[in-house]
Amino acid sequence: MTSSCCAAGEQGRQGGDCCATDGNVMLLACSGGSNVGQLANRACVELTQDGLGKMFCLAGIGGKLSGFVQSAKDVPEMVVLDGCELGCAKAIFEQAGVPLRNYLVLTELGIAKNKDFELKDAELAMVKDAARQALAASRESC
Repeated sequence: MTSSCCAAGEQGRQGGDCCATDGNVMLLACSGGSNVGQLANRACVELTQDGLGKMFCLAGIGGKLSGFVQSAKDVPEMVVLDGCELGCAKAIFEQAGVPLRNYLVLTELGIAKNKDFELKDAELAMVKDAARQALAASRESC
């Protein structure tokens, strides 16, 4: 992972420059039926509560509901979390014709997929940090 001011514990101490958002970041999770799907969902909920952005309905995009699809196309920034390499969220974006940005697969972070729904705090923190870093990296490349 790359180093950024958004790494764990750094947010807030940096004065908020690189980590600050106007809350206009769309956060989407696959929310699948495994620990990694639920970690993706929980991370989006907590990142919304932390003020990084706003969680959005992936099912609305999957259902090709026009307002949802257009919102996903128009939003300036997004983070999309898929739990595993099956890539359900990625497939939904492809089917809806929405460009995928800041895409993370939790199993690629080293989190093993299983059916244990007792989510681990350390894994949740890792996912949230990875999402923040992906967003920060996309901003640095602009």
